[in-house]
Amino acid sequence: MKRRNQIDDPEVREKLEKLLPMGRKKWVRYDEGALLYSMGIHSFVELAKKAKAVYHYNKIALVNTDKVDEYMELMCADDPTDL
Repeated sequence: MKRRNQIDDPEVREKLEKLLPMGRKKWVRYDEGALLYSMGIHSFVELAKKAKAVYHYNKIALVNTDKVDEYMELMCADDPTDL
């Protein structure tokens, strides 16, 4: 069975359009971030923690997408396996 791309799924595309009505969100929860970055939740949580972009308020974890983007640009730009 062929696995469909998440973005091709109409439900996922609708969720993304709701998340980004006016552009990009600065603060997202883990599930929103996983959709935005097209990855699984566990991978996104790990990425956000490495980027030191996670902030906890009460029992809510919010991720600063600006910090995640900056981390990815800095850490992944010099990756020798990225050929």
